[in-house]
Amino acid sequence: MQIPLPIVAALASVLHIVLFSPAADAEVLVVTDSLHPVQSPAGTRVIELDQPVRIEARLTRNLPAAPDAAAELMRQRLRDGGSELQQRIGQAYQGVADAWGLGVAKLPAVVVDRRYVIYGESDVAMAVAHIDAYRGTHP
Repeated sequence: MQIPLPIVAALASVLHIVLFSPAADAEVLVVTDSLHPVQSPAGTRVIELDQPVRIEARLTRNLPAAPDAAAELMRQRLRDGGSELQQRIGQAYQGVADAWGLGVAKLPAVVVDRRYVIYGESDVAMAVAHIDAYRGTHP
């Protein structure tokens, strides 16, 4: 039995899409800072390298000059922030470590699957499209 040519072409197109299109579960990571804003789709992990400094600046704002009073106020602020603040601090520093581990050299950086990177593109969807095009021609 011979399969009609239009069906073969359609099957080939579907196979091409499955094999060479980005996986829906591709990991997209954006590394930036407050000076390099990005447009990213919801659910994209965005690491802001200056976030730890910004969190610390808010915590230390308007501390008294007396060391004991400053230490007490800091303890109070940390208690008031609770586990949510601790989690934000931990995530901020983890993000810096992750970006360092990836060897990110410029900002903003869009990293896909910890393997492909586009520097300088603030539109994350556009950067991912460029990476997808590259992956399509270099499987």
